[in-house]
Amino acid sequence: MSTLSHPRMRHANTDRGRRRRTRQKWGHPWLYLPLTGVLLLMIAPFLWMLTGAFKPEADIRQVPQVLIPTHPTLANFRELFSSLDFTSMFANSVIVALSVTAGNLIFCSMLGYALAKLEFRGRRGVFMLVMATLMVPGLVTFVPLYVLVANMGLTGSLLGLILPFVVTPFGVFLMRQFISTLPDELIDAARVDGCRELAIFWKIILPLTKPALATLGIITFLGSWNNFLWPLVVAQNESQYTLPVGLALASSGQDFTRYGVLLAGAVVVLLPVMVVFLLFQRHFVAGIATTGLK
Repeated sequence: MSTLSHPRMRHANTDRGRRRRTRQKWGHPWLYLPLTGVLLLMIAPFLWMLTGAFKPEADIRQVPQVLIPTHPTLANFRELFSSLDFTSMFANSVIVALSVTAGNLIFCSMLGYALAKLEFRGRRGVFMLVMATLMVPGLVTFVPLYVLVANMGLTGSLLGLILPFVVTPFGVFLMRQFISTLPDELIDAARVDGCRELAIFWKIILPLTKPALATLGIITFLGSWNNFLWPLVVAQNESQYTLPVGLALASSGQDFTRYGVLLAGAVVVLLPVMVVFLLFQRHFVAGIATTGLK
């Protein structure tokens, strides 16, 4: 009788095949232990922020800290909403973040398409200039940018919070890298059919760049929503403040910081960002995975 046909050998081969399929499906189980530890380290500050928002001020300051509130309360949220014009600041944050995001999606994709697919004199030089600008820290250009905005008379207005950021070097680079991966044959065929460049961009390029647009949109919205220093300097009064600025002012007393109000405000500020990410996370992951591949 053949060795492979023996019942014990068939059973052993079946067990080895089953273990191999399990390893292929789950990888190495021992890797999950350190990964779980890293995950807990990453979410620990968020858990502390969430639970701290429902703690009295005395419980937040006690040592050692207790993660679960012993006396949960909504006093921090009530104090937050009563100490600042939340509706106005929330509207300012939404207007600024959405305007900056829309500007980046439109103008960065247009410039990225031009640098990736159009032939014109100085294209390489323009791309090198974009890359050089990307390497300059934002604090270096902060004062010149403020002087420019002040000379244009835009301080103390929402327009002064929006215009300097409607196009970013990172957005141009991201869109250029993604559009470079699209086949030239699609554009050539559209040109043969008589499409103009603007029609090619709107009808062919934009629908194919949804993953990159989602990635750029989430990153831009997050950066604009959490921007603190620029609105603090440019906005002249409380009616132009965004949520991060209002939250910082509301949580700071004369000689101490009200951490409960600060944590409650952080939870409120975080919620819109989480909603945006959950809505576009599939496109975000696809954009990160495919951008730059040729």
